[in-house]
Order: sequence, then structure tokens, then C-alpha cells
Amino acid sequence: MLSRVANSLYWMVRYIERADNLARLIEVNERVLLDFGSDGREETFWRPIIASTGDEELYFELNPEGLGSVVHFLTSDRRNPNSIASCIAQGRENARMVRDQLSESLWEEINSLYLFVNSDASQRMLQSNRADYFSALRRGTFCFHGIASGTTLRGEAWAFMELGRYLERADKTTRFLDVAHFLPPEYADSSDHWISILKSCGALDAYRSLKPGPVDRSGVAEFLLFEKSFPRSVAYCFDRIDECLHRISGTPRGGYENSAERLAGKLVSELSYGTLEEVMEKGLHAYLDQLQSGINDVGGEVFDTYVLLPDQLETTPAVEVTTVSAVAAWQMEQEQQ
Repeated sequence: MLSRVANSLYWMVRYIERADNLARLIEVNERVLLDFGSDGREETFWRPIIASTGDEELYFELNPEGLGSVVHFLTSDRRNPNSIASCIAQGRENARMVRDQLSESLWEEINSLYLFVNSDASQRMLQSNRADYFSALRRGTFCFHGIASGTTLRGEAWAFMELGRYLERADKTTRFLDVAHFLPPEYADSSDHWISILKSCGALDAYRSLKPGPVDRSGVAEFLLFEKSFPRSVAYCFDRIDECLHRISGTPRGGYENSAERLAGKLVSELSYGTLEEVMEKGLHAYLDQLQSGINDVGGEVFDTYVLLPDQLETTPAVEVTTVSAVAAWQMEQEQQ
């Protein structure tokens, strides 16, 4: 498979997964605002969301007057490369670049999602009934993943798509958990906050089936970090990431052929044998920060190994890029990294 094709498939799915996770986070945060009351305390709840997505600096650069248009920034503002609208647009552009690799129904679905997000109807929903907007967006992303699963050959293309999906999901799960670090203690330690985090991951029912009793920080952290039977836990995601990487290289699991496999295997081991006590001793925020760095490192090594191909660059003379489409493709790859 060509490296640019693998890169586009990987980022196509990763952007759709990012949009889905962001929608979940915003919707649940609005419910928390209703529970606690919104009388002058919006900043207390919205600033952690922006901080957890890593876009705080950009937000205040674009909105120097302060918090007041957070939902627009996170959903429709195309100046924000991580807004829902930007993610869907970039996912569709990656799909367009590898149109011949996709089934007709998958291409139609990602186009439908793109048209919905950019329609007047969706903007009216955001103004009048945000719950309907987020519900429609989640259904669209569910359909995308379902059609991809039902129409894609289980070859290298599928492995790169799954790799992007689970790397993004692992990253966002750690960010959901880390929201508490940016909240005042009276909110961060409340049962309502941790229930909202479970809801944002679609994990409340699964959690209660395994952990009856009060919902608290320790229980939720242990579940979302180490529960291998739940598909949004970090441990589950990295098991799938490790499987995808070995499927791509053909190397048996348990060993490694490149740095991406080595780093992923290291994280699989840490998550398999790690304990909640070790996490709390280190501090949840510090542990999550280290985990996010590890996830980023794996993503960087995937790019170096399968897209940048440094060994080939050293021996292959540079070819001057002359076409507009080639320049656009190169620019997209740089922006995605």
C-alpha cells in the first residue's frame, strides 16, 4: 500500500472519531451545567473542556473578550482545526484522496455527515436544540464506523483505519478523565462529575454492571484505564492498536519490528500490569499526562515508519512537487501531524 493512502485512511477515521468524542464531551458538559446551575459559573465548566482538548491558547487568541462562544468554537468554528466542523471536513478530504479504496456506501455516508454539519438545519439545531444536533452527529459517526466495518476488506487498509480509530479513542478517554484536574475540588470530587464522564464514554451502564455502588474518582479511573472488556478503555484500545500494528508489519505479537510496535507494546504491558494504587500514588493528572505523551509518541512513530519512511528518504533523490494537488496533499500531511 502507498504511504499516502495509508496516511489518508488513518486520518480519515481518526478525524471522524475525534468529532464523535468531542460531541460527547460537549453534550455531557451541558448536562452538568444544568445540574449545577449556570448562574455565572459557565467559565468553571467550559474552561476545562477547552483545556482538555489542548485548544485553550487558540481559543483566547480568537476570543480575547473571554468565554462566551465556546460551543461555536468547539462545533462550527473552522478556524479551530479541532472543531467538529473542521474534523468532519478534514475526514472527508482524506476520504476524497483515497476514494478508490472506499466502498460507495462509505463515501456516501461521510458526504452525508459533511453536508449535515455544514447545513443551515444543523446550525438551527445548535441554536434551538443542541441535543438533537449531537444525537444526529453521533448517529452519523456510528453509521460511518458500521458501514466501514461491514464493507472493508480485512487487509492493510482496514488495519490503518482501526489504528487511527483506537489511537484517537485512547487519547480522548485520557482527556475525559483529566477534565477533573481543571475543575474546583467541590465539582471534581462529586459523584455527578464522574457519572458525566462515564456518560461521555457511553460507559455508565457497563460500569454499573461491574461496579455496583457509588460512582467515584477511583472507580471510574480504574474502569476507563484498565478494564479490558470495555471498548473505550485505554487498555482495550491499546490492545487493538498493538494488534493492528503487528497485522500491518506481519510480525507476531510479543515482539517488535519497529519503534511504533515497541512503544505500543510497552504501553500494553504497563496497562496490563498497572494498578489503580500506582496511578493514585503518582497522581491521576501526572499519570494521564504521561499516558498522553506515550500515545503521541506512538502516533509519531507510526508516521515516521509508514508515511515519512526516513530510510527511503535518505537514498531516494528529492522530487520537486509541481502540481497543485500534490502540494495540497503534502500540506495536509503536515497539518495533520
